[in-house]
Amino acid sequence: MADYIYTMESRLSPEQMRTVNTVQQIARSHGMNVYLTGGAIRDILTGFPIRDLDFTVQGNPLEFQRDIEQSGGIVDMVDPVFHVIHAIFQGIQAEIAMARVEVFGKPGAPPVVTPATVTEDLRRRDFTFNAMALSLNDGSRGLLLDPFNGAADIEARLIRILHSYAFLEDPSRLIRATRFATRFGWELEERTRARYDSAREGDYIQFLANRSVGYEIEQIAYEDNPLAVMRALEDEGWLKVLCPKWTVAKADVPELPLLLGTRARMAELNISVDAAPAVMHFLTVKLSSAEVTAIQRLLPHKEFVAAWKRLDEDAKELSKKLLSKEAALNSGAWKVLSSAKPEALLYLDVTGQNKTADEKIKNFLGKWRQMQEQMPLAKMAELRITPQLPEYSKICQEAFLLLLDGKLRTESEVAKFLAPFEPPLPPPPPIPVRRGRAAAKKAAVQVAKAAAQSSSGSGVHVAAVEALSSAPTQLKAPVAVSKSRASVAKTGSTVAQNKNQSEAKNLAPTKPSVKAAQTPLKAGSKSKAVTTKPVAKVQKPEKKASKPKKSISKVAKPVVKKVASKKPGQKAPAKKNQGQKLSKTSKKHR
Repeated sequence: MADYIYTMESRLSPEQMRTVNTVQQIARSHGMNVYLTGGAIRDILTGFPIRDLDFTVQGNPLEFQRDIEQSGGIVDMVDPVFHVIHAIFQGIQAEIAMARVEVFGKPGAPPVVTPATVTEDLRRRDFTFNAMALSLNDGSRGLLLDPFNGAADIEARLIRILHSYAFLEDPSRLIRATRFATRFGWELEERTRARYDSAREGDYIQFLANRSVGYEIEQIAYEDNPLAVMRALEDEGWLKVLCPKWTVAKADVPELPLLLGTRARMAELNISVDAAPAVMHFLTVKLSSAEVTAIQRLLPHKEFVAAWKRLDEDAKELSKKLLSKEAALNSGAWKVLSSAKPEALLYLDVTGQNKTADEKIKNFLGKWRQMQEQMPLAKMAELRITPQLPEYSKICQEAFLLLLDGKLRTESEVAKFLAPFEPPLPPPPPIPVRRGRAAAKKAAVQVAKAAAQSSSGSGVHVAAVEALSSAPTQLKAPVAVSKSRASVAKTGSTVAQNKNQSEAKNLAPTKPSVKAAQTPLKAGSKSKAVTTKPVAKVQKPEKKASKPKKSISKVAKPVVKKVASKKPGQKAPAKKNQGQKLSKTSKKHR
């Protein structure tokens, strides 16, 4: 299923795809199943140009008229007998028909029409390659219905009828078979050829309905080579059935190829144009006005006839604009031709009599198109003027118009024109948000406090180092100085600790000093020991060791407290205690 959807989307133009989607949405809103059928499926599979779209719905499509008009379509034909509505969506012709069964009572009599399923509708059609349908419904979108193996006949390049009474029920199929054989270059299948010859000998063509006559005349104008189709129909005798006085000699044979050439050039430039009214004008240019009016009355589509009638009027109006001051410059002529009706441009290119207007049309379709390659796209990209800008298309249009008028020849002129459109520089990229910012901030506060208190003692440096070790990686670099200070303080505290431990061993009160015990006391002294002086010498390092008191380890703290417990503003208690001990010794000696 997906392959056929892809084939459809790749073969249809954007305008045709929009038409398909619009009809699909309208049918879905009415609760009806819709299928793309007939010539559209045939042309998608064969690769021939897709001229119009045929839809089949299981329901009454006449209910779609209001929805079609609201969606921008133009309804130009409504057939209440066969329940067919013909509309134009932005130049794309679409025919929406009811899935039906046609029962013919006798040749030439109108059939009895009844609603049916899509499979039954395919069974009533003319040829196998026209009896195929592609589902556009949810759940089956892309499903190809081919009950009569029309795809195989397309592969074999054969034209095959569906049943033996096909030419008798609808004699217009004789004209259609000739037209398809000329367009595709295919052959009639053997059984189909036999039935075709039998119908021509039996003069089945006399039962042709007027509705079918107008439809077949109109279809000639849509052919890629209408003159070849007219010659084939004339050879078979079907052209005089459509119009008794209409022959190939009545057509403007020299001018028609020029028209078809301009149509092909416009198609290459993606200019959508409906050339059928202009083609019909050249096919009937030598007929009398009465005969032309009679043909116009037979045509089923009113919009086609209206476009045919206003060809001369639209061409004169366009020629007048091209010769006015509005189109004096090349840029002005480009604007006029870009906004003109493509059908009027096509017709004026062939029938125009003014050399100035003809030259501007030829430049519009040729020379001016090549100047688009001179657009300063590299300079625009250098200035960051890219398609992402909302005004990019407007800038390109203005630059192109200046190129047409020769006002962007040098680099300075290009730079001066593009300078006002240069966008500002983009803002710098935002700083990426890292995880754990709350914890990092908390650690940073701790490190800052530790650094502020570094003058109070080395123990604070150790706390700062501990806080820094628990901080995230991004905070360690800024506090490298604090870390080095903490390491120096830690080293100093270790040296002081070792020194105090060695002094504590020397001051341990195991035995009194012998030298101090043998020294005599002076007369009149009150238990004042002679050893006070040496003890005072021992206590001097205790004052120095009391400074790094907070940074020494827990093992050394009790020792230091015993040795040195001096506080600021107090006398050393060690002298008093030592004096008491010496006084007791002196009493013993006494």
